[in-house]
Amino acid sequence: MELKDIRAVYFVGAGGIGMSAIARYFIHRGVVVAGYDKTPSALTQQLEKEGMLIHYEENIDEIPHACRDKASCLVIYTPAIPASHQELTWFRDNGFEVQKRAQVLGILTRTHKGLCVAGTHGKTTTSTMCAHIMHQSHVDCNAFLGGISKNYGTNYILSDTSDYVVIEADEFDRSFHWLRPWMTVITATDPDHLDIYGTKEAYLESFRHYTELIQPGGALIIHTNLEMKPNVQPGVKTYTYSRDEGDFHAANIVIDNGNITFDLVSPIENIQGVTLGQPVPINIENGVAAMALAQLNGCTAKEIKYGMETYHGVERRFDYKIRNDRHVLLSDYAHHPKEIMQCAKSLRELYKDRKITVIFQPHLYSRTHDFYHEFADALSLFDEVILTEIYPAREQPIPGVTSQLIYDNLKPGVEKSMIRKADVLNLVKQRDFDVLVTLGAGDLDNMVPQIARIIKEKEQTNQ
Repeated sequence: MELKDIRAVYFVGAGGIGMSAIARYFIHRGVVVAGYDKTPSALTQQLEKEGMLIHYEENIDEIPHACRDKASCLVIYTPAIPASHQELTWFRDNGFEVQKRAQVLGILTRTHKGLCVAGTHGKTTTSTMCAHIMHQSHVDCNAFLGGISKNYGTNYILSDTSDYVVIEADEFDRSFHWLRPWMTVITATDPDHLDIYGTKEAYLESFRHYTELIQPGGALIIHTNLEMKPNVQPGVKTYTYSRDEGDFHAANIVIDNGNITFDLVSPIENIQGVTLGQPVPINIENGVAAMALAQLNGCTAKEIKYGMETYHGVERRFDYKIRNDRHVLLSDYAHHPKEIMQCAKSLRELYKDRKITVIFQPHLYSRTHDFYHEFADALSLFDEVILTEIYPAREQPIPGVTSQLIYDNLKPGVEKSMIRKADVLNLVKQRDFDVLVTLGAGDLDNMVPQIARIIKEKEQTNQ
């Protein structure tokens, strides 16, 4: 099906962050956009306001009339939806064109110059940062992001003029193999999704294959410290990057009083005095990658500096809710041991002499089973660890796999406790935390506004 033939689009799993970006693209194109999701959320409610028809009951009768013509309706589903889903089965049985979200993004990388960001972690921040730099520059871009940009209040950016599209390239279910990048960053290849890949070797091979998909004339920007070895086509340039070394890296880093500045060292043009609009130490490295991608595609030094200085971050990515001398509260999506380690190290750099407490909700039984030792090591970098029960997402329980596995392997000297998620708010009412971070990709984040309200009320009472 060509884009010009599409009159309606139906999403099976409408409320996912990546799915919603594509939904917004088609809403903007003026076609009928509808879909199913398991539960209402702030995102699905916003999509409904923007014109999408969404229902929350698995029911074929709820599919709108406009989405029942196989000649003009494209069906898009997320891999998190089970193959037995009634609506998905109905569309397949009736001969509709059914595509994964990543397949649709793949179409866009064939019709636009795809600037993709892949990696186990860092890809949402890096892609959103790059999209902001380019969108406010003379180059401009479209973007499909894996998080809500605080600059734009959305995960989707549209340009009527730019040929570039910034895409977060997701390795889950090998989705990124549908893409044909013009240029791509690879941030990290620490094994994850072993329920899909089985082994570390298969995971690394998946990234190696991804590098083969870069179009000749384009470029690969790869972190210096990766175990995976790329295999690019002839005509594809390869650049390295990191915080401290590589073709692109930072120099003269100054972290002082909550501000971060540095210089970009680049084979194209060095840029002095870059200021991080979201001053988090890990964003130095993410920023180097984003600037490299923007610079290779024509953004000027002045535009890059302004883009970095005015970047406000991504919701749930080192996302400050309270920041003052008495209390710090932030939410972070980190759900892989390496992400948690980077979060802990960044917080330690920023708050050297303060007690840092983490409330962590493990995500997936399989990931907990595969990495509980690594989770324990990473969490032990905090002063205090509070564990809730595992968020199952798409999975059924695995016998013997609970948060206790992580708890039992935390290093000596770390304050630790386990509580039910339902008891988190009561705990916050009873305790007075210094620096508190909620971590995980589950639904603990839904409590963060209430946690912030409790802390602010305490501050007012104690004034």
